[in-house]
Amino acid sequence: MRRIEQLEALDPAVSAAEPPAGRLVQNRRLRSFLHGDATGIPLHGILTDAPFGAWFMAMYLDLYSDPGAQRAATRLVGLGVITAVPTALSGWAEWSLAGRGTKRVGIVHAGLNGAAVLIFAGSWAARLRGRRKLGVGLARVGALVLMASAMLGGYMGSARRGA
Repeated sequence: MRRIEQLEALDPAVSAAEPPAGRLVQNRRLRSFLHGDATGIPLHGILTDAPFGAWFMAMYLDLYSDPGAQRAATRLVGLGVITAVPTALSGWAEWSLAGRGTKRVGIVHAGLNGAAVLIFAGSWAARLRGRRKLGVGLARVGALVLMASAMLGGYMGSARRGA
């Protein structure tokens, strides 16, 4: 992780993302809410449970072949894709307040999350088109990408707490 923090090659991406991310926290009340000033827990850390939980529950249901479980898995994959949007926005807001090294890790984290969301969106589309096997396979690949991203996110969260 420390190598990523020191990787200056990520600086152009950081510089490009800073202005739009900074606009998310221009309002003091919104910044306080997103940053978790009242609770001590940034909103992003709470919101990640929605897509993560939906996608992993879908993969659990994928173990069953009955039509009800398949419909529920499809809906859960879609729920994960939809809830990834506010999760990402809250993450960008939190990222905008971080130091340079954390922002570098965050760019990689965001890239992996973006890839995971696209893979899960593909899974959702495949499932909706009746291509369950493809949808299940894509979800498994998406989960691997998501876990790598979550590791980076956890690292950034522990760095924020000074651990």
